[in-house]
Parts: sequence; structure tokens; C-alpha cells
Amino acid sequence: MHKVSIVTISFNQGEFLERAIWSVVEQDYPDIEYIVVDPGSTDGSRDIIERYRSRIARVIYEPDRGPADGLNKGFARATGDIFGFLNSDDVLFPGAVRNAVAFLNSNEADVVSAHATVIDAEDRHLRMAYSEPFSLRMFAYGACVLVQPSTFFQREAFERAQGFNVENRATWDGELWVDMALSGARFTLADGVWSGYRLHSQSITSSRKLLQQQQDDQKRMFRKILGRDSGGADRLVAHACRVRKHLRSPRALYERVVRGPISGRFA
Repeated sequence: MHKVSIVTISFNQGEFLERAIWSVVEQDYPDIEYIVVDPGSTDGSRDIIERYRSRIARVIYEPDRGPADGLNKGFARATGDIFGFLNSDDVLFPGAVRNAVAFLNSNEADVVSAHATVIDAEDRHLRMAYSEPFSLRMFAYGACVLVQPSTFFQREAFERAQGFNVENRATWDGELWVDMALSGARFTLADGVWSGYRLHSQSITSSRKLLQQQQDDQKRMFRKILGRDSGGADRLVAHACRVRKHLRSPRALYERVVRGPISGRFA
């Protein structure tokens, strides 16, 4: 049986943290190593962590250089064969870990992504979010998304990619997918709903508070993937890639048209 290591980074999100922790410790998979990293919360988050310490394999209380650095610290102490990470404002759905392990065991893949229910601060359903077939070219043109809390990956793929880029403070998960793909990782999709992806007024995705950083990161990753800066003609290619994305996933297009976008929902 494969051991699964899950890391949660926590910083002043006590409003949601207990729901995140509970969603991991109540999974029905028997071999989960749960690691929680908190660089210095002052909102009572550490009291919540301490209440669950007996069900958490490792708690790391030390300063870090941001979310990517905190995740690297957590995974540096992980001993599992399969990795996943859950932000402190998201939740895993029952059976998510068991299903991810089963899928990786039965498919020749290093990374598996499923889908998510997008929820608000009170756990109310807003819409669905669907992971898409991973392609470096489509990602470079902003037309490929993996739902982060519904994504699990082999330890070896993470190590080949050398972990998260600690300088990336806005799109560290996306850059990890790119680095894993560039190092040879094989990606696949599972048609299940494995997590609740939370949008609220302070989340990066819904508030767009780091929009400029996200745009700069996207340009840098374009260069990393294609070896050049984007030019005028690339705007047409990006448009074509987005059209292709919508055509091959009608249910995702339906969610966007009927229930609105995910990014910038509370901007």
C-alpha cells in the first residue's frame, strides 16, 4: 500500500482551517501522513492545529519565504510515495485520497487531476471547476488548468522537478505542473469530484489581488516552455487555444456562461 503525504500551508486563515484539517484526517485511506506548516499565524490558527495535533503526523512552526517555500519545507519532511497539497481554505471530499491512489495505481501516470466543486465561505455551491488535459503548449497560452486540491502526484515527479519555485508567490502550483512536465512527468485526468475549491474575498483567485504578479509569472512560464518571449501573433494563437479549450469541454463552458468565471469573482 502506498503512503500518501499531504501538506497544508496555514497562515491566518483560521476561519477555514478546521474544515480543511477535518477533511484530511477523516479520509478513509489508511496510510496518510498529514503535515501542517504554519509560519506564524496570529489569528488562533495554531490553537486549531494543536487541537488536531494527535491526528497530524508533523507540525512545522517556523518562518518561511512564502507559500512555495512553506510547501517545500513540508514535503522535505514527507516520507510518502504519493504527494498532494491542500490550502487551508479548501477541503478534500470523502474518498478523494483512496480514489487518487487507485487511479495512479491503475494508470501509467505521474500526476492525476480530478475536478472540484467551487464553494464560498459558508460552503455553498457556486459552480463546478473542471481539470483539463495537461499540455505545455496550451498552458503557455493560458488555456490549460488543473484543479490544484484535486491533483496528486508521484514523489519522484516532484523530486525531478526540484519542488516549488520559492520566488513564485502567486502561481506556484501552476509552475510546479510546468516543471514536472518539463522533467518528463506523465499527466492524466480522473472524471471525479475530489475537492471543494473555496472562493472568498481574500483568496488569490477570486480577488485578483496578485493579478500583476500572475501576469508576470505567466510571461515567465511562457519563456520557460517555449524558449522565447510572446509576440503579437501569439495573441491570435492564445485566442485559438481558448476556443479549442471551450469546444473540447462543453460542460466547463456551460459553467462559465451560466454561473460565471472563477477568477475575479470577488474583485
